[in-house]
Amino acid sequence: MPTHSMSGTAPGHARICRGCWDQMSVPIPIRGPLAVPFRVFGITRSKMNPNICTICERAFRRVKKRRHISATATILFADIRGYTRLSDRIDAIELSDIVSTFQDRCAQGIWAHDGIINKQMGDGLMAIFNFPIKIERHVEAAVTAALDIQRHCKAALATLAGRLDEETAKTLGVGVGIHSGPVEIGEFSTVRTDFTAIGSVVNLAARLEAQAAPGEILMSAECAAQAPDLTTGTSTRLLSLKGIEQPVPAHVLVAAA
Repeated sequence: MPTHSMSGTAPGHARICRGCWDQMSVPIPIRGPLAVPFRVFGITRSKMNPNICTICERAFRRVKKRRHISATATILFADIRGYTRLSDRIDAIELSDIVSTFQDRCAQGIWAHDGIINKQMGDGLMAIFNFPIKIERHVEAAVTAALDIQRHCKAALATLAGRLDEETAKTLGVGVGIHSGPVEIGEFSTVRTDFTAIGSVVNLAARLEAQAAPGEILMSAECAAQAPDLTTGTSTRLLSLKGIEQPVPAHVLVAAA
């Protein structure tokens, strides 16, 4: 994956906003002394990814000069499996700690591969790869991030599983779905100013995630074709998905222990 010479050396500690640089070639400082004056005006690191800034997050129309654009991106959804059963068996404080751990572990994997966490939905999330940070091999980035998520979350949840009954422990895990292709990215609400992605690619990624068993990564055939080094030898599964007439072939990937 390409590096950005103006963005700093460490992947997680860019000195300028990589989104503003990739989208506008404008160096907005987000770390170091030069970033201090920008903080006065509310320009800080984004919660979507610490290597982009709040200009990327909240000023899409100003940056792109329109409400939305067509782009190619890879979309990743992840969700805790067995969450409903788990919520009936542990108290709310412990449950919130588990959700926080899940979100933190997912963030580690996504940010390490230049993706952004676009939405957090309690025990789930949606990530985008290839916007606003440009990634030449964004499918590989998303699949590698998914593998990291599964490894990180498996280790964290294993500690909890020992305190649960056998049936609950069996259902506990993380399911991931990934699809790639053309999406519309922009502001689609008159109330919120942060951007998101919509379209059939997003819908299919969400449907794949919903079918993933604990520990599984389900990816579309398009993704598997673009990341052959990571998907060679994976099994395939024909899925009947809501809103899609024909069965959809999905490649099944499980992270090594």
